[in-house]
Amino acid sequence: MHAAVPRLGDSPDSPFPDPLANRRDDGLLAWGGDLRPTRLLNAYRQGIFPWYEAPGPILWWSPEPRAVMLPDGLHLSRRLRRTLRQGRYRVEADHAFDQVVAACAEPRHAQDGTWITAEMRAAYDRLHHLGHAHSIEIRDRGDDALIGGLYGVAIGRIFFAESKFHRARDASKIALAALMRALAAWDFMLCDCQLWNPHLERMGVRMLSGELFQAALARGTAQAPAIEDWSTAIARVDFSRW
Repeated sequence: MHAAVPRLGDSPDSPFPDPLANRRDDGLLAWGGDLRPTRLLNAYRQGIFPWYEAPGPILWWSPEPRAVMLPDGLHLSRRLRRTLRQGRYRVEADHAFDQVVAACAEPRHAQDGTWITAEMRAAYDRLHHLGHAHSIEIRDRGDDALIGGLYGVAIGRIFFAESKFHRARDASKIALAALMRALAAWDFMLCDCQLWNPHLERMGVRMLSGELFQAALARGTAQAPAIEDWSTAIARVDFSRW
């Protein structure tokens, strides 16, 4: 099944195929390996991410062109701006990482499964405890309920968004808007959104060629992290003006 796709070596330090030299229309780059922190961080630095369904093997992807958002390039609809200005929501970071990932892993429909397997959840939990994976949480000011959020991986000045969820209207959009506002305040270069979709298109996504994306990664991931403690830094970001 995967005869034409390279298999990764057993060591977490084993190299990935070069995304620019091993292009496939579907973006599939390699298979096998594991989800240990060393391998995951090496993957993200090269714009590679895992996406698979159990019980199949781990599949590694690097699609081209790449969907990204610039922190100062967010587009908000009038209705979403009105919602944000009402101030009914509170933004937090890294207070409920496990809950955010669990919510993202919930099937969207009764017949659906989830690609965020128990193995994936454990892997990102390890990255979170090592200070690499982070969550944005949206809470209702009325009852403090967690109504939306997203999570991903930060390396240097690049944020690699993984998944988002909502339990109230527009809550995932609010989480993305809050993330972009925070990334702009923290001098991040870009947010990797992986794949295009109409929702991201409306909010300002850009498509980069493989060469441009890899150049941005090389520059951004080599820089020192803009902040260390997301849970504290998020409180200093101005979310009052949209």
